[in-house]
Amino acid sequence: MNKKTLLATCCVALMGMTGVAHADLAVGIAGPMTGQYASNGDQIRKGAEQAVADINAKGGVLGQKLKLEVGDDACDPKQAVSVANTMVNKKIVFMHGHWCSSSTIPASDVYNESQILMATVSTNPKVTDRGLKNIFRIMGSDDQQGKVGGDYIADHMQGKKVAVLDDKSAYGKGLADEIAKELAVKSITPVLRESITAGEKDYTGIISKLKTASVDVLAYGGYHTEVALLLRQAEQADLKLTVISGDTMTNSELVTAAGPAANNVMFTFAPDPRKNADSAAVVKEFRDAGVEPEGYVLYAYAAMQLFADAANKAGSVKYTDLRKAMASNTFNTVVGPLSFDDKGNLKSPGFVMYKWQDGKYDSVQ
Repeated sequence: MNKKTLLATCCVALMGMTGVAHADLAVGIAGPMTGQYASNGDQIRKGAEQAVADINAKGGVLGQKLKLEVGDDACDPKQAVSVANTMVNKKIVFMHGHWCSSSTIPASDVYNESQILMATVSTNPKVTDRGLKNIFRIMGSDDQQGKVGGDYIADHMQGKKVAVLDDKSAYGKGLADEIAKELAVKSITPVLRESITAGEKDYTGIISKLKTASVDVLAYGGYHTEVALLLRQAEQADLKLTVISGDTMTNSELVTAAGPAANNVMFTFAPDPRKNADSAAVVKEFRDAGVEPEGYVLYAYAAMQLFADAANKAGSVKYTDLRKAMASNTFNTVVGPLSFDDKGNLKSPGFVMYKWQDGKYDSVQ
C-alpha cells in the first residue's frame, strides 16, 4: 500500500469514527422529575420519550437519530440553572422545558447565551417579555388565562364572595394577580387577597380566614398539591369552596389527593388536544401503552414534533437556521397548529374552562 492510499484509508476511517461519534442529535427536556410536582415531570417525560421514539422510527431528523437527555430541576430555580449548564455541556440542540416559570426564567438565560433553541409551556408573561430570541411558548400566558378565569367568576358566580390566593411562586402569584386584575375590571373586589407558602402541611390558618369571611369561591394561583390539601382542610372546617385555578390542575393526582372534593375544582387550560382529530393516532398509541395523555403529555410530544419539523424545514440544526424556521412557519402538531409572534408567544392561544368530575376533567359548556 503506497503512502497516498494509506493516507486516504486513514482519512476514511477517521471520518467513519467521527460519523459514529456524532450519529445522534441530543435534545433535552427538563422539569420536576422528583419532588412534590414530579407527576407533572412524568407527563413531560412520557410525551417526549414517545415523540422521540416515533421520530426515530421514521428515520430521525436529517438522517440522524434523536437522543433524549432528561434534567430534573425539582421546580427549584438554582437547580434549574445547574440543569441548564449540564444540558449545554451535553451539547443539546433543543430544549423543551422547564415547567415551573420560576425555573424556566433563569434557565432560559443560560440556553440563550449558548444559542440553544427552546420551547416551553411555562405561562408567566416574563418568560417571553425579556426579549430573548431563543424561546418559544407553545401555550398561552397567564394574562390570557387569568382573564378567562376572572370573566368566568364574574359571569357565573355573581353574588358569591371571592378570595384570591397564591403560593408566592412566579407562576402562582402571576396567575392570581391576573385573575384579580380581571375581577377589578368587572368591579368585583375580593374579600381576601392572601398568599401561602407552597409545601407546607397545615393551612388551617388561611382556612380559618376564608371561613370567617364566608368565602364561596377561591381563585388560586399555584399547583395541584396545595389545592388538594386546602380542599381537605376546608372540608374538615365545614367550609365548602369552589376553586378556580389554572393549567396546573390538569393532573389526576389532584383527584387522588383531594378525593371527592376535587369535583369542586375548575381551571383554565388550552383546548383539550386529546379531542383533536389529528392527534387520534397518537392518543391511541399512548392509551394502548397504558398512558392517559392528560395535561402536558401531548405538549411534550408536540415540542419534539416542532423541533423535528423546524430542522427539516431549515435543512439544519444550527441555532440561527432553526430559529429562523421556527419564527417564520406554522407547524402542525398533536396540539394543533403552532406559529409564533416576535416575542415567541403563540399567535393563536386559547384557554377554556374545565371542571373535574368523578376523576376526569372536561370543558364546561
